[in-house]
Amino acid sequence: MNGADTAWIIVATALVLFMTLPGLALFYGGLVRARNVLSVFMHCFAIACLMSILWLVAGYSIAFGDGGSGLWGGLGKAFLNGVDADSLSGTLPEVLFFAFQMTFAIITPALIVGAYVERVGFGFVLVFSGLWMLLCYAPVVHWIWGGGILTDGGILGEIGVRDFAGGIVVHETAGLAALIIAWVLGPRRNRTTPPHNPGYVMIGAAMLWVGWFGFNGGSQLAADGGAAMALTVTHISAATASLSWALWERIKYGKASLVGLVTGTIAGLASITPASGYVDPVQALIIGAVAGILCQEAVNVVRNVLNIDDTLDVFAVHGVGGIFGTIMIAVFGLGAWTAQLGGLVIVGVFTSVVTFVLIKVVALVTPLRVDAETETNGLDLSVHGERAYDMSS
Repeated sequence: MNGADTAWIIVATALVLFMTLPGLALFYGGLVRARNVLSVFMHCFAIACLMSILWLVAGYSIAFGDGGSGLWGGLGKAFLNGVDADSLSGTLPEVLFFAFQMTFAIITPALIVGAYVERVGFGFVLVFSGLWMLLCYAPVVHWIWGGGILTDGGILGEIGVRDFAGGIVVHETAGLAALIIAWVLGPRRNRTTPPHNPGYVMIGAAMLWVGWFGFNGGSQLAADGGAAMALTVTHISAATASLSWALWERIKYGKASLVGLVTGTIAGLASITPASGYVDPVQALIIGAVAGILCQEAVNVVRNVLNIDDTLDVFAVHGVGGIFGTIMIAVFGLGAWTAQLGGLVIVGVFTSVVTFVLIKVVALVTPLRVDAETETNGLDLSVHGERAYDMSS
């Protein structure tokens, strides 16, 4: 065990959990109507709790167990069987590696929340998210990070997929799942209501930015120069994408908005995620500059061309960003084109099929969408019996 590595990953684990609680909750919560903000908080918090338990029960073993095959890790480490305080994973206590990866398993299904807010049933959120993490996310983790079929020497050749911190594993899977759920759900009854609290959005985005240092820097799994470089390029990409989004917005619409600026931040962070362990600061600058414009145009395509109500633009920002960053690894000559594109296609098809099947199966057990009256009145009071803002008190 290395003490410095262990100390850094303990910090990184806290930072990644901070991304979901409270970062993502505030970012998403500020974007919805005031009558739905508590439901967004509820979704993010409940998903964090449920994924933590399911990661212990089976998720970690499926992703990182060594008793399965190239497709999954088996159930040998279910409930952390055989893992104690002295067990090691590289230079880290294995229980710490478990906890660090658990925070990734929390935020990935939580990202999908943005696609279905304001119209989805709470029961569906929990059942779908739990099954999706176990049957979609965890196997993909094994394929790319757990020694599975997409690693070096796997089905894509000697050079496997390069995905440092989750461009495919986190952002492509969550983005595609979000797009499919939004398509199946259908649009909200009212798609024109503006964000109720842009201040929340900015605060949440700022928390995500800080937390992303643990997300990308922690993925080095060591306290060394590689972690420092990953942290630095993450920051450069986020800063550049924020400005390129705002500038593009100013050129197109005459005004640059706060919500646009900080959405650009998230686009830059998602895009640098897969490449953060491989690129230098200048390459990060290029990735961020393109990401701010590319993801903004993707928002327009999803909304106006595909006419899909992906409420908070999960696919356009996270999905497109993660896919773009994954491809840029090959563009810069830091990975194999066959592996990068092949990994995107294989995981994309798998995610799409599993997500669609799970939606249909879970909808047989618990309603997918709330009724029209509940949607109109808002989920906070109708589903959870609370209001975010009581002006009479």
